[in-house]
Amino acid sequence: MKTISQLTDFYYNTLYPQILELEKERKALKERMIKFAIFIGAVAFILFYFLTDKLHRIDSFVLVLFIIPLLGLASFIYKFMTKDYASSFKLQIIEPLIKEIDENLRYNPTYKIDQQTFINSEIFKEKIDRYNGNDYVTGSIDGVQISFSDLHVEKEEKDSKGRSNYRTIFQGLFIVTSFNKYFSNSTIILPDSAQSLFGSLIGGWLQSNNFSRSQLVKMDDPEFEKEFVVYGTDQIEARYILSHSMMQRILELKKKTAKPIYLSFKDEQMNLAVAYDKDLFEPSVFSSLLEYKVAMEYIKTLQLTLSLVTELKLNEKLWSKR
Repeated sequence: MKTISQLTDFYYNTLYPQILELEKERKALKERMIKFAIFIGAVAFILFYFLTDKLHRIDSFVLVLFIIPLLGLASFIYKFMTKDYASSFKLQIIEPLIKEIDENLRYNPTYKIDQQTFINSEIFKEKIDRYNGNDYVTGSIDGVQISFSDLHVEKEEKDSKGRSNYRTIFQGLFIVTSFNKYFSNSTIILPDSAQSLFGSLIGGWLQSNNFSRSQLVKMDDPEFEKEFVVYGTDQIEARYILSHSMMQRILELKKKTAKPIYLSFKDEQMNLAVAYDKDLFEPSVFSSLLEYKVAMEYIKTLQLTLSLVTELKLNEKLWSKR
């Protein structure tokens, strides 16, 4: 697998002609968007002034009446105006980068990990009302099957007046890999939010009495116990899967991502969810593709995701399958 340094060289050398063309497109698009934003802002100001003058007051209702639709309109217009630019960026930059990492990988910018796979992982137990995603990658690295995509999974909730709101269950990268250990039960690893919030005594009690989960599995690694909570349908199997070296690798992966991570081992697969607050491979019109920091964000995310096989040593025959 290519290193970050090799991928950076590929980005700035091989892809440079495409980057320059996209940069021209980005600048022109940015200029159009700024002009359009000024126009919309002027119209909104005039309407807001007219309405408040007629009502002789400015209250929360008037503000909500303007702000919410305006934000919704701005989001829709941004996505509409940047659609072609984003598509060009993914096909001309992201896809070649993925191929450079490993030629066995295939990329589909509009596809995603299917909903049933997400549900079967058992990482998130809440009812799903909206399921969206993109930037699907699949293939094999060192003989290990791997698939991943961006996902945004939401649940519908009603407020006191019966109005619908959508709460995010998960947003980020969802990764599915084959696993060289055999297991017939399920083991789930979640961020240890209970102990972080309430301390070891109350947090431990809350973990043990989480009725939406199977048995709490106590691990013998204090550092791992501080960061994660483990649930499993078989205590012995969970400990075989989470060997000391595996726990250390998971801790290292958490440090590298600097994001909340969730894992499950089920049906001879490992599922890994890394929480982000944005769509990772969507280019920003307001950031230059020539900036080193912008380029590195895409390169590091791809390299870290696809190095999962070697980071967790999924290609080693650790425990024979039956």
